[in-house]
This record gives sequence, structure tokens and C-alpha cells, in this order.
Amino acid sequence: MKIAFTTSGENLDAPLDSRFGRASKFILYDLEKDSFEVIDNRQNLNAAQGAGIQAAEAVVRAGASGIVTGHCGPNAYRALSTAGIAIYSCGEATVAAALKAFRAGGLQPIESADVEGHWV
Repeated sequence: MKIAFTTSGENLDAPLDSRFGRASKFILYDLEKDSFEVIDNRQNLNAAQGAGIQAAEAVVRAGASGIVTGHCGPNAYRALSTAGIAIYSCGEATVAAALKAFRAGGLQPIESADVEGHWV
């Protein structure tokens, strides 16, 4: 199982980005192999529209089963949900802390978008 985390960094000590579509990177963590890769999402940082949908497509292509982020807008929520990706909202400071919370079962999937579209 692979879980994506929104971030601006390149390792597990990096901050968890509270934005989904406009996060500059995703860390895709493979729970079975205990390893990760970094996915660049910079093309969506300044997108006029569609950042959430494009980011969702990148997460789906990477093979993630879930995404851990601070917030998720309506278009991204629909795209991720349609693809069967679980969305977890998390207020932890770092990817490592969010991963620990996820592994401990401390994160519950959200059931709707929690911010308006074009949230920055």
C-alpha cells in the first residue's frame, strides 16, 4: 500500500503542506517496502485553475491508495474519491509525524471537501 503526503521537502522530516493541489511535492510512501519517492507537483503551484484535479491525477498515476494532507478542495475531493483514493486530513507538522499518526490509526478519512476551490 502506498500513501502520498503533501510537502515542500524531499524527506520525512519535511513539513506537511496544508494544501493538496498546490503542494510543491508529494512524498509517496510504500508501507510494505518501508521506502519512499518524491513526486514533483510544482507545475500546479501557480495554476489559474485545475490544480487539485491535476494533482489528483498525479497521485493516482503514482499508485497511491491514500493521501494525507491538511485540506482538500471540492474538485480534488471528487477526483480522488472517484479514483478510490482515501483522503486523510492531518494537522501534524512533518511528514514523519503524519506517517506515525497514520500507522497508529489516528487518521480518519474525510467525507467531503473541507475548503472552497482555489484555496491558497
